[in-house]
Amino acid sequence: MSGSGDENLKTTPLHDLHLRLGGRMVGFAGYALPVQYPAGILAEHRHCRSAAALFDVSHMGQVRIEGPGAAEALERLVPASLAAAPVDRYRYTQFTTPSGGMLDDLMAARREDHLFLVVNAGCKDRDLAHLRDSLGQGLSVELLEDRALLALQGPQAAAVLSRLAPDLASLPFLALAEVSLDGVACLVSRSGYTGEDGFEIALPGDKATALAERLLAEPEVDPAGLGARDSLRLEAGLPLYGHELSEEITPVEAGLSWSIPKSRRLSGGFPGAEVILRQLAEGAPRRRIGLKLEERAPARDGAPVLDEEGRTVGVVTSGAFGPTVEAPVALALVEAAAAGGASFSILVRDRPRAARAVPLPFVPTSFYRG
Repeated sequence: MSGSGDENLKTTPLHDLHLRLGGRMVGFAGYALPVQYPAGILAEHRHCRSAAALFDVSHMGQVRIEGPGAAEALERLVPASLAAAPVDRYRYTQFTTPSGGMLDDLMAARREDHLFLVVNAGCKDRDLAHLRDSLGQGLSVELLEDRALLALQGPQAAAVLSRLAPDLASLPFLALAEVSLDGVACLVSRSGYTGEDGFEIALPGDKATALAERLLAEPEVDPAGLGARDSLRLEAGLPLYGHELSEEITPVEAGLSWSIPKSRRLSGGFPGAEVILRQLAEGAPRRRIGLKLEERAPARDGAPVLDEEGRTVGVVTSGAFGPTVEAPVALALVEAAAAGGASFSILVRDRPRAARAVPLPFVPTSFYRG
């Protein structure tokens, strides 16, 4: 058992549970969170792929926006279509900048009488300021600070959760439902960040530990930390803010064109629309690609990517050993002209290591499609 080593870090409602479970705590986005438990990152990763893993993602920002015209107002800040979206269905989108970059990526849902957003922990203070400054008067923006967020992920997640709420077994992908889990009122969505089927459970912070313990008592469920969460999302080819997403990278360059619907491509009306729509029509100067290294040494963020002639054509944005792939894998942002190549090299410890381009995701996703 270990502490975070920094008294200035915030803690989530599950902090004491993490310590009791032997979590090795680290600082992440201003919070003390478990990077792993005694079983280790590799075991946690594989358990999520084969059964079900429980992650604490309470550091993420849960935001409620209320008032007339809230969806239309939010559409002025993101390239998603929200006003016409079905109630209780998530839309994945981004806060874009006037130059076409991204302030953050987020999940947004239109509920009966308000909007519900989940934003990244490291960006939530800036996101809140951006929302309050940009949405206009008559709309309230509230960070739900007394809430927790659990992510139950893996092929057995639905079987586990349906023991507490049978109807969740048929909840569609990206849908939300208000249900009682073990006597606790929860907002459950069929979503997650591992590439596996799974659920995210928003609930009162003072009820989170009891529900987490209830889920961990199920034979299929083990706890998992930040290390496994990152290796799982990397194998699933999912971008991470601060790596594949930033103010200097557009949604098109990041491979997120699919998140911009036809209606917004026609209407525009969001920050950076001129740049982003031009890239959609004509192509972006850079592209996100997947690379598999031929040797065992993994490439890390910032490592230069070279083409077959030895010319630097890009940079690794995320890299690690892929436990399911059983090889080092990387996401990279490279020049569009080079992105169609098959063979590259990556500078690892100042030595070029052979890598080949592979389709994303590295591991097929298992999102529930009904």
